[in-house]
Amino acid sequence: MQAATPERLAIYPGSFDPVTNGHLDILDRALHLFDRVIFAIAPNVGKHPLFTPEERMDMALAASAHFGDRVTVEIFKCLTVDFAKQKGATAIVRGLRAVADFEFEFQLALANRRLAPELETIFLMPRGKYIFLSSSLMKEMARLGGMLSDLVPSNVEQALKDKFTQTP
Repeated sequence: MQAATPERLAIYPGSFDPVTNGHLDILDRALHLFDRVIFAIAPNVGKHPLFTPEERMDMALAASAHFGDRVTVEIFKCLTVDFAKQKGATAIVRGLRAVADFEFEFQLALANRRLAPELETIFLMPRGKYIFLSSSLMKEMARLGGMLSDLVPSNVEQALKDKFTQTP
């Protein structure tokens, strides 16, 4: 009798303020390598988020629902490596869009390796059509009334419109 293969679990951490089609593309690519992926939402108050962690979680849940039970969405408030270890993950997935991302991501991966050498960091690149996407750019485009339909999931597009049409 053969022993069961252990589940390959990764976390995909970020602020996801808000989730974009580029994030979902990275998530899809990660699911080709892992059995399950946790979309791990960091509150990241240092970035002055537009959406609360709970709003980001709700958007990510709706946007990733088509992946079924292979994707879960959770908020975490600790070191990424500690969250990964708590969940039993063996890898941290990070997206790279451009060379500008590499230096920061490389430093982060080395720091994580020092804290948890048993965890691997996996860098994935989105499809070319998403290479320029960032949550910051999506917020700015939404604030100025730009078209977002090919760049973010429809629920996120609506949430952005709602945020920027609310009266102060």
